[in-house]
Amino acid sequence: MSNASRKISALIVDDEPPARRNLAVLLRRDPGIEIVGECGSGDEALSSIHQLRPDLLFLDVQMPERDGFDVVEMLGNKLPPAIIFVTAHDEYALRAFEAGALDYLLKPFDNARFERALARAKERITLSRTTRQRPERLMIKSAGEVSFVRISEIDWIEADDYYACVHVGSRNHLLRRSLAELEADLQDANFCRIHRSAIVNIDRVRTLKLNAEGEYNVLLENGSELRLSRRHRKDLQFRLGVRA
Repeated sequence: MSNASRKISALIVDDEPPARRNLAVLLRRDPGIEIVGECGSGDEALSSIHQLRPDLLFLDVQMPERDGFDVVEMLGNKLPPAIIFVTAHDEYALRAFEAGALDYLLKPFDNARFERALARAKERITLSRTTRQRPERLMIKSAGEVSFVRISEIDWIEADDYYACVHVGSRNHLLRRSLAELEADLQDANFCRIHRSAIVNIDRVRTLKLNAEGEYNVLLENGSELRLSRRHRKDLQFRLGVRA
C-alpha cells in the first residue's frame, strides 16, 4: 500500500469517557480511519503522540494535568498533520487556530458538522503525505566532495559556532547549518532536542544519569555523556516512555 493510500491514524484525547466514545463511533463509520488510541489527560496524550505519531488528533481543551494548549506547546514542531480541537467552550476558538488547529468542534455538534471537519482533516493529511517524505540520508559537503550519512546511524548532533557537528560512531562531520534547521529536517525521524546545543538519536540513548547538580545527563550507546536541560527533560522522558 502506498503512503498516500494507507489508513489515517487518529488519536482521541478527552477527559470525559462519553465524549471519547462519541468520537470513536463517528470515526469508525469511515473505513479510511484507524483509531490508534484514546487518552484521558494531557500527559497521556503527550506520551501517546510521541509513541504512535498519529496523523489526526482530536484534542479537548480543559483536561487534568495539562490542557490541550499545553499539549500543543510541548509538542513543538512535532505536531500531527491535522489537529481538531473539541470542546464545550467557545471562548478558546481564536487561541486554538493561533496554535495551529485545523478546525474547532464546539460541543454538542451534529454529524454533518463532524463530517465537514473530518473531510478537511483528510484533505490536509493527504496533502502532507504527498509533499513530505521522511529523510533517510544527510548530505555532507567538505573538501571538494559530497558524502552521505544515513540518518539512522547518527548518534547525536551538537551546535559548533556557525556549524553543526554530526557525530556518527567515531567520526564527526561539520555542516554549515544551524541546529534549528537540522531539528526541523529531522522532525519525522527519531531525534529529540535535549539542550539548546544538542539533539540526540532516541535509539542511541542508554541511560539517564543523575549528576552532582541534581539534574540528569544523557548517556549514549557510544559512551558520550551529554547534559539534559530542565526545559527539555520532560519531552525526552515522554519520548523514552519514562513516567515521572
